Amino acid sequence: MARLAGIDLPKNKKAFIGLTYIFGIGRTTSFKILNQAEIDPDKKVNELTEEEIAKIREIITTEIKVEGALRSEINQNIKRLMDIGSYRGLRHRRGLPVRGQRTRTNSRTRKGKRRTVAGKKKAPGKK
Repeated sequence: MARLAGIDLPKNKKAFIGLTYIFGIGRTTSFKILNQAEIDPDKKVNELTEEEIAKIREIITTEIKVEGALRSEINQNIKRLMDIGSYRGLRHRRGLPVRGQRTRTNSRTRKGKRRTVAGKKKAPGKK
């Protein structure tokens, strides 16, 4: 089993798909890594030799920020936006969409489950 950046890659998938299981590596980056290591992207993960895995590991550790380091950088960037009081930082702090999406409808992913707000009651005896 191939283990890169603390992630066990799935055995039966092609190499370029298997690499996308690592946080911070998508398809494009995966193809670039495999081309640089001179490995066929259609080769299955379980068919990779130890030397090929070592090449991939070397490229990932030297050139690409992945997993924990990437997550911490993203969190620091968000914290910086909140600290300087930018509009994007305020949206992050309030848990609302950050990139200009509408909030009257949709945006349930950011806002969470619906909370019903009671309507205003009329005062009794007044016309």
